[in-house]
Amino acid sequence: MAGGVGSRFWPLSRTQKPKQFLDILGTGKSLLRMTYDRFVKIMPAERIYVVTNNDYLELVKEELPEMAVSNIICEPARRNTAPCIAYASYKISSIDPDAVTVVTPSDHLILNEDVFLDNVKLGLESAATTDSLMTIGIKPTRPDTGYGYIQFSTKPIVGLDSSIKKVKTFTEKPELELAKAFVDSGEFVWNAGIFIWSLKNILAAFNEYLPEVNDLFKENLNVYNTNKEWDYIRQTYLVCPGISIDNGILEKATNVLVIEAGFGWSDLGTWGSVYEQTKKDKAGNAVIGKHAMFYESGNNMVRMDNDKLVVIQGLEGYIVIDTESTLLICKKEEEQEIKEIVNQIKIEKGEGFV
Repeated sequence: MAGGVGSRFWPLSRTQKPKQFLDILGTGKSLLRMTYDRFVKIMPAERIYVVTNNDYLELVKEELPEMAVSNIICEPARRNTAPCIAYASYKISSIDPDAVTVVTPSDHLILNEDVFLDNVKLGLESAATTDSLMTIGIKPTRPDTGYGYIQFSTKPIVGLDSSIKKVKTFTEKPELELAKAFVDSGEFVWNAGIFIWSLKNILAAFNEYLPEVNDLFKENLNVYNTNKEWDYIRQTYLVCPGISIDNGILEKATNVLVIEAGFGWSDLGTWGSVYEQTKKDKAGNAVIGKHAMFYESGNNMVRMDNDKLVVIQGLEGYIVIDTESTLLICKKEEEQEIKEIVNQIKIEKGEGFV
């Protein structure tokens, strides 16, 4: 899934080129490229699909020039993850109705890829032999309020790996005290938003729990992978409700399993999360770029063009992001305001800066 706007990474992430197409971490690769390279290790390239907004078709082609255009699924509008997954599932099902699929965001950080891929392979094997909807949950390392949590049953499931648990509840981003209780209980994992299931099982779940979405995409199965598909999908998205797969299906279904995993993960949702993953100097300053000098400054997240010198004096706990047209200086602890700031800029300065 590569259709998001990524407004919390403004000013680097813009509507015309959001974060999944950017080298956020200074690795030389975009997040989308890193995700593709990760999965091509365990599955044929022709079985990898990217779902994105139609506005980003050329960006996907630029980042993944080896990908067939037929494997780039374009949405005409943003309707959250449930319609995105329904569309891709019906399109792929028209080619291989027996497929087992992995659904993953394109903009997450995976530190230990070998462990991650082992978990994916375990999920694929289990999803192929059970009537379940599977997700990957991350063992929490701290009571983070920025993630959703999944509660699981500690009772082993006969015939499945011990890391696979039956899901009891989903909880959206909790308050700190509740997050602490979740972590202390040992019965919760972070919701990574990575799903594994057979097409038969997920489409059956759409039919049962989200018929208002399912019926729209199922109305004319003969158009998928034909020259009539785009017109059909454009009309479908005009009337399709926006809803997440979590709210629409997973929180209602009784056959959801979670793989309890630990492979070093971040959803890279904010500059603060990038700070956590970036090497720091003795004063706690994290820099993406070549030339930065600090005086009486600490615990800052700084990103600038590689050939630009940034000199910072007297700053403590700030985010400093410099681009060709924009400079952002924001308190790290108040970075949740960035999304609202972007909305204000859109109103007062126009679309050119966002």
